[in-house]
Amino acid sequence: MTGSVLNWHVLVLNRSWSPIATTTVRHAIGLMFNGVALAIDTQTFELHPFERWVERDVPDGAPCIHGVRTSVLMPEVIVLQSYDGSPRRALPFSRQNLYRRDRNVCQYCGRRVEAREVSIDHVVPRSRGGRTDWDNCVLACLGCNHRKANRMPQEAGLVLRRPPERPPWSPLLRTPEPRRRPSWKRFVSVHDWDEVP
Repeated sequence: MTGSVLNWHVLVLNRSWSPIATTTVRHAIGLMFNGVALAIDTQTFELHPFERWVERDVPDGAPCIHGVRTSVLMPEVIVLQSYDGSPRRALPFSRQNLYRRDRNVCQYCGRRVEAREVSIDHVVPRSRGGRTDWDNCVLACLGCNHRKANRMPQEAGLVLRRPPERPPWSPLLRTPEPRRRPSWKRFVSVHDWDEVP
């Protein structure tokens, strides 16, 4: 991982220890300082309020926040002290989530495309009653989208690589894999961990 440790990601658990979100180290430290959250030692599962967390020794090579007189171990997982809710697990339809679902690949020709070369295609055109949702939208390169135009794929001689559908993964772990901490696997279901692209 590169960049400021303050911008790294921390897993957030509700009071029942269910994963509900990720946040930045900066925000997690703020929640701890204000008494809203406790840091979890991911080896022992011991809970630490802010005052005890900042007094901990920092193991050699461990990511930490450097202050003027001290270094503070970066928390990897925090637990909220009073929030028991769970976030809505349905993934919202958005351009970014559609890119993730289709992995930046044109769903007609199979070519990997850059953001400037891609468009969102309505399989059933909007002019024919097609909706803008998970079940009707796919990524298409500009060439395939131009070729398809206002027609159904079969009318344009195109075949979908796979039918569009709502992704099975949860919005919980929107953190890209390289930024996820291995210790999070102890708190996140295998399904949620493995399904996020």
